[in-house]
Amino acid sequence: MKILILNSGSSSIKCQYFINQKSVAFVVVEEITKINSISTIKYNEHTIQNNSFIANHEEALDMIFTLLLESELLVDINQVDAIGHRIVHGGSKFSEPLLIETQSLKELEEISYLAPLHNPHNLKAIKIFRDKYPTIAQVAVFDTAFHQSIPEYASLYALPSEVSQKFAIKRYGFHGTSHFYVAKQSAKILQKELTELNLITLHLGNGASATAIKGGKSIDTSMGFTPLDGLIMGTRSGDIDPAIVKFLMKNDNKSIEDINTILNEKSGLTGICGSSDMRQITTQAQSGDTQSQLALDMYSYRIKKYIGAYSMALGRVDAIVFTAGVGENSAKVREMVCEGLEESLGIKIDKEKNNTLQGYAIDDKSSKVAILVIPTNEELEIAVQTQKIIEEC
Repeated sequence: MKILILNSGSSSIKCQYFINQKSVAFVVVEEITKINSISTIKYNEHTIQNNSFIANHEEALDMIFTLLLESELLVDINQVDAIGHRIVHGGSKFSEPLLIETQSLKELEEISYLAPLHNPHNLKAIKIFRDKYPTIAQVAVFDTAFHQSIPEYASLYALPSEVSQKFAIKRYGFHGTSHFYVAKQSAKILQKELTELNLITLHLGNGASATAIKGGKSIDTSMGFTPLDGLIMGTRSGDIDPAIVKFLMKNDNKSIEDINTILNEKSGLTGICGSSDMRQITTQAQSGDTQSQLALDMYSYRIKKYIGAYSMALGRVDAIVFTAGVGENSAKVREMVCEGLEESLGIKIDKEKNNTLQGYAIDDKSSKVAILVIPTNEELEIAVQTQKIIEEC
């Protein structure tokens, strides 16, 4: 089956082309609407770049098809069996992938207010395809869907019920596609059924989240109503005292928009030490930079707190799973996160395995909990879910 996976943002569109669940090409169009638009395709051992001006999303999608056709991986656009779209927010309504039809598209538009920076751009690509290629099936796969299994006592905030209900305020969680993918891979590695396992999955990239998974179901996650909640991230603060917002408005003459920018774009690792690149932060810390060391300490400590909390929520933990850019590549972060957890939780890392990373497991033979490093593949997971929906139709 030939499937295109699209992630449409405000100024870029990323696309992967799968044939029978194998990725054969990656295409990205960046700086849409800007003079220095860049379009790149990677396939086999080829990388081809085009620097022509892309005025809007429709032109960006046309460019994606042009590059795929020129690569000869695709002879005709109508050969595509389906298009899978990464949709950031599915609200409370959507807990499964969705075949996009007129009614479902309307329902998706109605919940766009929950993710105003993301969903409208996701939907823009869907509408363009419906207009230009109406016979090609489209499927929405939601970042929030995996977390719909979180029970009310864990998902609701202690706000007045009428406020929560009126504005649909709850812990939605994000990165669900990634957490679900690495959970399934963990089951294969441990040679057990996913329904038998209790896992804590750590998606540590520029955005970061932790999820407690019991028997294959998400029962809690660190991101909340928005992706700002939870762990310290590249530029996001994660958990803070909400009264800080009022304090800054009153004492530093900040507007709501000012504070939103501070919390989302100028905080986290960037706010602490001036960089969101964990490689640079680690190098600077080793060279004696105190702010970089502080950033590492704060970052790993916050993750460690969530591991402790989720261990209590799960009752038994079979594996800790590190994934995404930092989780997969930073041995230092993995070591710092696991340090000191042996006596309390039976978690002990093997430093040599952690540093050499030959295979998936990095736990010491005496560890009561497996420690795994698993590369995430959200696009493949979206392709798998898209194909399943098409086959069921």
